[in-house]
Amino acid sequence: MPRIPLSWLGEHVALPAGLTAEQLAADLVRVGLEEEAVHASGVTGPLVVGQVVDLTPEPQKNGKTINWCHVDVGAHNDLDGDGNPTVPRGIVCGAHNFGAGDRVVVALPGAVLPGPFPISARKTYGHVSDGMICSARELGLGEDHDGIIVLERLGYGADVTAPGTDALELLGLGEEVLEINVTPDRGYCFSMRGVAREYGHSTGAAFTDPGLPTGDEDEARPAGFAVEVDDERPVHGVPGADRFVAQVVRGVAAHGPSPAWMQQRLTRAGMRPISLAVDVTNYVMLDLGQPMHAYDLATLTAPVVVRRARPGERLTTLDGVDRALDPEDLLVTDSTGGRGARVLGIAGVMGGAETEVGPATTDLLLEAAHFDPVSVARSARRHRLSSEASKRFERGVDPRLPRVAAARAAALLVQYGGGTVEDAVTDVDTTTPPAPVTFDPTHPARLVGVPYTAEEVRETLEAIGCTVEDAGETWTVHVPTWRPDLQHGVDLVEEVARLRGYDAIPSVVPPAPTGRGLTRGQRVRRAVADALASAGLVEVLSYPFVGAAQVDALGLGADDERRRAVRLVNPLTDSEPLMRTDLLVTLLDTARRNVSRGTTDLAVFEAGLVTLPAPGSGVAPRLPGGARPSDADLAALEAAVPAQPLHVAGVLAGHLEPAGWWGAGRRADHTDAIALARRVAQVAGVELVASADSGRAPFHPGRCAALATASGTPVGHAGELHPHVVSALDLPARTVAFELDLDALLAASSSGPVQAVPVSTFPVAKEDVALVVDADVPAADVLAAVRAGAAQSPAGDVLEDVRLFDVYTGDQVGEGRRSLAFALRLRAPDRTLTADETAAVREAVVAEAHARVGAQLRS
Repeated sequence: MPRIPLSWLGEHVALPAGLTAEQLAADLVRVGLEEEAVHASGVTGPLVVGQVVDLTPEPQKNGKTINWCHVDVGAHNDLDGDGNPTVPRGIVCGAHNFGAGDRVVVALPGAVLPGPFPISARKTYGHVSDGMICSARELGLGEDHDGIIVLERLGYGADVTAPGTDALELLGLGEEVLEINVTPDRGYCFSMRGVAREYGHSTGAAFTDPGLPTGDEDEARPAGFAVEVDDERPVHGVPGADRFVAQVVRGVAAHGPSPAWMQQRLTRAGMRPISLAVDVTNYVMLDLGQPMHAYDLATLTAPVVVRRARPGERLTTLDGVDRALDPEDLLVTDSTGGRGARVLGIAGVMGGAETEVGPATTDLLLEAAHFDPVSVARSARRHRLSSEASKRFERGVDPRLPRVAAARAAALLVQYGGGTVEDAVTDVDTTTPPAPVTFDPTHPARLVGVPYTAEEVRETLEAIGCTVEDAGETWTVHVPTWRPDLQHGVDLVEEVARLRGYDAIPSVVPPAPTGRGLTRGQRVRRAVADALASAGLVEVLSYPFVGAAQVDALGLGADDERRRAVRLVNPLTDSEPLMRTDLLVTLLDTARRNVSRGTTDLAVFEAGLVTLPAPGSGVAPRLPGGARPSDADLAALEAAVPAQPLHVAGVLAGHLEPAGWWGAGRRADHTDAIALARRVAQVAGVELVASADSGRAPFHPGRCAALATASGTPVGHAGELHPHVVSALDLPARTVAFELDLDALLAASSSGPVQAVPVSTFPVAKEDVALVVDADVPAADVLAAVRAGAAQSPAGDVLEDVRLFDVYTGDQVGEGRRSLAFALRLRAPDRTLTADETAAVREAVVAEAHARVGAQLRS
């Protein structure tokens, strides 16, 4: 976000005396520029200029050599016998880049440096050090920690560096800096020029536009360094570059330091001073909004060619990274090795290391161009290389600025680095004026609800730089070149509302539209979340992005369909490039993170989408930007979109019921997971049928239930996790989980009204039956037999509820056998059941269980 030093802003717009950053923020927010932060230097107290009277090197036992210095700090000197401040202060300093006679910055006792780091007189290395001689890093002015600031080397003359001078004011450290938040459509505010204009709109302060041509830029000049634009593959039909200005400056001390005032402003604006050539181009960019680049002219071969990348081309950018270039990347190249053969940089993003300005550079080629915002934005994201230049180009830069910016930068280079500017200049200009906007002057009042007059609308549009042609009921508005966001009538309406004041827009609560409220699916999803929360589970939300390692941790087989996942072209992290196909992948990762932080008794659930690409499904086409895709492209895009059903999953780890004075606790087991899955299905209006499943990862092969609807549609699984999965994720032993396809449950449930069941006034009869079966017989099969037997009894279908309440294995039932005890609740709607009828139900249950699963009544 842009940082705005007030003194710099004041060069372009009249600021009132005593203006604070807080007040500036309040003024700018009225025109839509929000405050992000107010930055201060962090330096307070006495910070003054000092002149080194003498220094004595003193080697120390630790091998370090310190300097014992006497520093004249003017009125802050120690007092002599007559009470006059004439005795220089003694200061210990470990740096060695200064000498006697140099003027330096001294923090006196009572000062506080960034950190905070308070300064006081203290004894060190056998001396009392009465202050500190400061480096740039210690003052927050740069990264140079070992080098003391020598003011003469920064261009400060003796007239402003007398000993005792306030260094806070001299170095600009007493100035506040406002950081603002700029929306994507206001790219012109990434400059002092743009912010000053907006401050003028907000307060009426006089604004002087430093980006307007002075007239010299339009004079005819001989052609300079050859430049060609050869964009054979424009993105979305728009050329990659429609203006390219190249200016040669010779004999410049390009690698020397920039003037101190420029370094201060760059630092305050959040940029690190590097060298004169780099600082000047950055300064012009921050001031006008025009990104620039300086090349070492001696390394270039004419002509410079702007073109798209060729297959196999690479570039080492200024950050030292070797990058493979994409055919859509717009490049700046020269003719070393052939026409346009060597890549100089990615246009509008970052230059290459091979032609950067170095210590021996004296001749420069300045580039100031206008590049296509879409090309720059795509290249910056493709290479994950967001630079100060790309931030501005992708939001839109004034195409009239390149010539002005090049002239400004050349003048600064000559002023502070010597040399001469060549009279010849190259200006490849194919720009076209912005398309005029047809505008109804009554539209702002109708859309915003404020009765703006036509004159108010005209004044507002002209204030932002528009030219209005009044043709009666419809106007033709010519928008300024620095506002590429103004393309339609509604854009102009927004400007009228913004500059006339959002506070003038009345607050009118719109009436609630009539409708049927939430859909059935929305109601069921909320009810499921409420049911699980009431059962003690905590809802979580995880990102749907996963990596191969997370999938491997679940123990999925090589042929498991859940390994077929959509791969993202531009993932948030390289370690998670896939869309999840299973909700437990991310939910178990969330559980692992919580367990690692000490939460060993855990109950969490999540409802979210999974992405299930079909076998052989095509890849989504890359559609052009800036234009409506064709019907065929849209159809191909829709066909490539995979199914994304809504799943719900839960994980239980550790104790479900804690231990206490009431007795021992109880750990969660697979039956709890199955019960929760049934509870979810019950909320959706579906009865689940459970069956054993021994091959479903990540579940335990002997404690996993496959869940299906009564019609046989599979909807999920529940049970205990495999020990290998528990170990891989560092979860508590015997962690359990479930996952259900909520969309499938909704499809299986009835969408009609629920039939109410009359409440019987007759008493309930209770019967318990214990059935002995082989140990490998699923309890669900026995339960189904019990239900079927009860329904076939002579008493009729009087089974109201049946529940498994005990499982026993031991000597009493024999090896390889187990006893399953069921509690039957019987009730007839029209009578009280007799003992004979309940006994008949019991006998029918035993008979049917014996017939189906070989069960015997336990004696």
